Amino acid sequence: MKKIALLLFPILLASCGQGNQTATAVLEPMNVMSFNIRYDNPEDSLNNWQYRKDRAANAIRFYDADIVGTQEVLHNQLQDLQQRLPEYGVIGVGREDGKEKGEYSALWYKKERFEVLDSGTFWLSETPEVPGSKGWDGACERVASWAKLKDKISGKECLALNTHLDHVGVVARREGISLILDKVKELGNGMPVVVTGDFNSTPESDVINHITNPEGPEHLTDARTVSPVVYGPAWSFHDFGSIPYEHRPLIDYVFVGNGVKVLKYGVLAETENEAFLSDHAPVLVTVE
Repeated sequence: MKKIALLLFPILLASCGQGNQTATAVLEPMNVMSFNIRYDNPEDSLNNWQYRKDRAANAIRFYDADIVGTQEVLHNQLQDLQQRLPEYGVIGVGREDGKEKGEYSALWYKKERFEVLDSGTFWLSETPEVPGSKGWDGACERVASWAKLKDKISGKECLALNTHLDHVGVVARREGISLILDKVKELGNGMPVVVTGDFNSTPESDVINHITNPEGPEHLTDARTVSPVVYGPAWSFHDFGSIPYEHRPLIDYVFVGNGVKVLKYGVLAETENEAFLSDHAPVLVTVE
């Protein structure tokens, strides 16, 4: 019996070693994208959505995005992306009625990788739970859609939130981001967090400083500022190439918090035969 036990002991050790290697291997990085796809505007001529929808979907798939925060998504565009990206689930509602009317800040996730534990949408207004409510001096209704996701590979949980701040209202942007930071703290309860969006604010603005100020107890980190690898230009909005290169602003972001480590950051300012993905360049960040 002792001989059998001695023979089995190295096998058990080897099995335990393999198990540890497997546990380490499953902690795979995660690709997070922020992508303002530009609403389906008939006046966009050859830049209209009908000519871009296949490219937009292919870019998401090619860059193997695990989580994608999209902005300016009308319901027909949501359906187009669902048809082209069946491997993704989506969370969000139309901002005008909480159903299908108006733009979505739609949050996409790989169904094979994530289990949705909880999700929802709130309005950036004084009454965030009221569908269609417009906040402060905002020109439009604005929303944030979020999900608590469990990574099926690692078992880890994280909070993902996606938004689009107002393009006119100064107070709406300031108060909107304060509300978002409060909600991230409330919903995330200390779990790792990624926040994507079009913030209509440049890096030196009060809005972005409010988000990233390390003295703020709810602050988040701009992934670009801590990434060891930064690829692409320092801008994200180009208006289908009409803005002179030196005047193009960076207004699209991925923010991280609560222990999320940034590995790579890129702005995907690519074209296909001079045709654009959108009037914004997507931002892609690899984290763990």
